Amino acid sequence: MSASVPGDYVIRSLRADEWPAVKELRLRALRDPLAHLAYLDTYDEAVARPDSFWRERAARSAEGASGARQFVAEGPGGLWLGTLTVLVEEAGSEDWAGFPVERRQGHVVGVFVRPEWRGSGLSKALFAAGLEWAWASGLERVRLIVHPDNARAQGAYLKAGFVPSGRTVPLASGPGDHELEFVVER
Repeated sequence: MSASVPGDYVIRSLRADEWPAVKELRLRALRDPLAHLAYLDTYDEAVARPDSFWRERAARSAEGASGARQFVAEGPGGLWLGTLTVLVEEAGSEDWAGFPVERRQGHVVGVFVRPEWRGSGLSKALFAAGLEWAWASGLERVRLIVHPDNARAQGAYLKAGFVPSGRTVPLASGPGDHELEFVVER
C-alpha cells in the first residue's frame, strides 16, 4: 500500500511502556525544518534528557491517565507515523504560560506527522481521536497555539475544525513574540 492510503494505520492511545518510541518520534519532530516554529523545545535539549524523563512523560499521557492522553498513528510494521497529545487544563488553574484557565478544557500539544504522510488525512484522524477523548472526558473546549508564521500547521488545524479565537499568547523568548490560539468548542 502507498504511504498516503487512508486507513493504512491505526490511531490508538499510547501505552506507558512505549517511552522509547515516544522519545524517537519526538526527536524526529524536533529535527523538522519548522520545529523552531512548532515546538517550545529544541533537539539538543530533548536528546540530553535522561530515560527517566521519557518514561515519566509517557506514563503521564498513556492509556488510563486522566490528565492527558497521547495518541499515535501506527502504520504497517508498527512504525509510528504521527502523534498528538491532549492535556487537561482545569478551570481555576493557570495554564503553562501563567494565564488563568476559565473553564475545563483540553490543550493540544506535540502534533507531528511524518513528512511522507502529510496531506493524507492522518492529522485529521489524530485530531478526531483527540477530540473524541476530550469530549468523553467532559472537556468544554479544546485549544492549541500556533506560530503566526507556521502556515502548514494552521492549515491542518483548520481542516481539523479548529478556528482562530482572536487571542494571542505571548512567548517568553522576547518582546513581540507570540502565538495564536485556535479553538474548537464542544
